[in-house]
Amino acid sequence: MSGLISTNAFWTIWLFVHLILAVGLLGALTHQAMAVALPARRTAGGIVTRFRAVPAAGYATAVCVLWVLTFLVGSFIYTKYRIYIRIPIEASHAYKTGGFFDFKEHVSSLGLVLLPAYWFFWKNAQDPEYDNARKGVTLVLAVMCWFLFIVGHVLNNTRGFAS
Repeated sequence: MSGLISTNAFWTIWLFVHLILAVGLLGALTHQAMAVALPARRTAGGIVTRFRAVPAAGYATAVCVLWVLTFLVGSFIYTKYRIYIRIPIEASHAYKTGGFFDFKEHVSSLGLVLLPAYWFFWKNAQDPEYDNARKGVTLVLAVMCWFLFIVGHVLNNTRGFAS
């Protein structure tokens, strides 16, 4: 690997892959959460109405696959973070930033644990008995995803891979 690209380029590419997966997951979950929380009464209308008027059940597979892929790529990148980025953050006494990233690890793992229930509720989308549970787990995953995205962005801005 050392002859093809530099170490910084290697990790930057993986960070970019993680970012693309995370943005796809964020978009899918946000569309689905809006469709569940504020269902559109009409399909035509302004941009907000069209944003909410998506077929929510169609996003379940994409959300599950993207969450797992984002988690796996993030776990791979984590080795670099733990050794080369976390230590300087702690040395600069930015403990809250490091603590939020530690919390991010737990939130992403909890989201991974919620995926089987999420999958079950969306694969039984025709059953009205699961409507509230489906709505709840979707909104929880959407909030988790936004939290993970923002914390990851802030940490990268604090001390990115090229530092």
